Amino acid sequence: MSHRLLALVLALLATGASAEERPSRADLQRALALHERSVVRVRGPREAGPGIIVGAEGQVLTSVRHVSLDAAQVEYDGRTLPATVVLANGSLKVAVVAAPAGDYPAAPVRVSSESPTGQWLIGIVRGRGKQKDRPEAALARKAPEPFIDVDLALPPGSPLFDTNGRLVAVSVQRKGRGCRALPLESVRRQLAASQQVATP
Repeated sequence: MSHRLLALVLALLATGASAEERPSRADLQRALALHERSVVRVRGPREAGPGIIVGAEGQVLTSVRHVSLDAAQVEYDGRTLPATVVLANGSLKVAVVAAPAGDYPAAPVRVSSESPTGQWLIGIVRGRGKQKDRPEAALARKAPEPFIDVDLALPPGSPLFDTNGRLVAVSVQRKGRGCRALPLESVRRQLAASQQVATP
């Protein structure tokens, strides 16, 4: 597991500036395509919800609500796969689980030490009834560190993309008519700390 954790930490070291213009229709459609390709369902003993593949070896970022202390299941490509919990942090409200080793469609990521506050982020809002899921954009707003608030009604575990189609944060809690989200930089720091503890 240590090798897979290190691979994920290295994958999350990618950086880059984000455009601050309002997302175009093409930006929204790109986010929808990434969502359809890389979002899975994570199931724990009590709850289930979305997660997004962030590592090509099967690592999935999700809400801590969707896992138990040591296990979860990942529903991917019509299969239910057993998954190991790599990280579960109650204060950050996130978890990372690892599905069986394989080749998975990981979402491109952007990790930055700068907060995405004031930047446009894109999430996929579930359609009601027969309506299709639709991409929507909103500005990230300041929230208690290290979180941000986004006026998009996304369930915990849902991804938030920048206008270049890169994953930048994950929803961790419903907040009014929107959600509270955690930027990937905080996830990277926790994974790096876990890797240091795991390495003798």
